[in-house]
Amino acid sequence: MRRSLTTPKIRLRRSRVHRDSQSPAQRLWLFDLDNTLHDTSYQIFPHISQGMTRAVMQCLGVDEDQAQKIRTEYWKRYGATMIGLVKHHGVDADEFLRISHDFDVAPLMRAESGLNAKLARLPGRKVLVTNAPLHYARAVLKHLGILRHFDSLWAIEHLKLHGQYKPKPSSSMLRHIVACEGFTPNRAVLIEDTLANLRGARQAGLRTVHVFHEATPFAHQRRARPAYVDLRINRVSCLLLQKRVLRTN
Repeated sequence: MRRSLTTPKIRLRRSRVHRDSQSPAQRLWLFDLDNTLHDTSYQIFPHISQGMTRAVMQCLGVDEDQAQKIRTEYWKRYGATMIGLVKHHGVDADEFLRISHDFDVAPLMRAESGLNAKLARLPGRKVLVTNAPLHYARAVLKHLGILRHFDSLWAIEHLKLHGQYKPKPSSSMLRHIVACEGFTPNRAVLIEDTLANLRGARQAGLRTVHVFHEATPFAHQRRARPAYVDLRINRVSCLLLQKRVLRTN
C-alpha cells in the first residue's frame, strides 16, 4: 500500500515533539540526505539521473533528448522536476517518484564509517529534510542503519504549503517544518551540501552547516566560506567537535 502524499511522515506524536523541544538547550538538527549523510556521487547519482529521464519519457511519451531538456528546465524553475510535471502535465506525483527512484540502493551505498554511533552522540532532535521521495529516503537510512535516529522524515511529497509544493530552498517551508517540530528558527540547524538551500535556511533564521566535497555535483568551487554558512565540514563527525560554533541564543 502506498503512503499518502499529503501527510508528512512524522514518527513521533505531536505531544512528545513539543514536550521534548521545551528545553532552551535543545537543538533541532535538520539533515539533508544525498551527499550529506551518504555519498550519492559514488554510484547512486547516475541511477537517479537515468531514472528521472526514464520517468519523464514514460509519463510524457517523449524521447530521451526531450526528456532531459524537460527535467532540467523544471528542476531549475521549481527545484524539483516532479513539480513541473504535476503543474503543467497533470502527471501523478506518486507514480513519477516510484519510476524515477526504482532501484536497489544497497549495492550502491557509501558513507563515512561509524555514522550510527556518531549520530547517537550528537545531542538534540534529528529530522530529515530532503527533496528526494520518501521510499528512497527510508531505504537509504535503513541500509545505513540510522533510521532510528530521526524523529521525522520530510520528503518531497510532504514539502507543501497551501496546496503548493515548496521544496528546498524555500524559506517558508523550512520555517514551517521547524514550527511543526516545536522549535524556533534560532534553535535549528540545517546540514546540507547545496549552498542555495543553505542560503534559504539562513533567510529563514536557521544556523547552517555546509557539507563540502569538491567532487560532488553541486559543490561550489570557491574556497571561501559564504557569509550565510556558519560552519563548513566534510563529515558528520565534525559536528561533534564544532557544536560551540553553532551555539544558539
